[in-house]
Amino acid sequence: MALLITEKCINCDMCDPECPNEAITFGAEIYEIDPDKCTECVGHYEKPTCQSVCPITNCIIIDPEHRETNDELLEKFVTLQGLA
Repeated sequence: MALLITEKCINCDMCDPECPNEAITFGAEIYEIDPDKCTECVGHYEKPTCQSVCPITNCIIIDPEHRETNDELLEKFVTLQGLA
């Protein structure tokens, strides 16, 4: 499951530097998460760091259009890290 930054985003820039996959970038109006790079921090941390540092409650949520199992997220992590 990739994560999604909602319209609640205040562009505080807390999430972007914390993403180990460089999946977060500034979009047209708010920060956005690239679902092809987001592993919900699987392989890096126990929980998504972007959610941990975000000062706005429920601003970063599971993207309903990009649901993945933990195994799929781990496989994506391995691919992104060049470990495959």
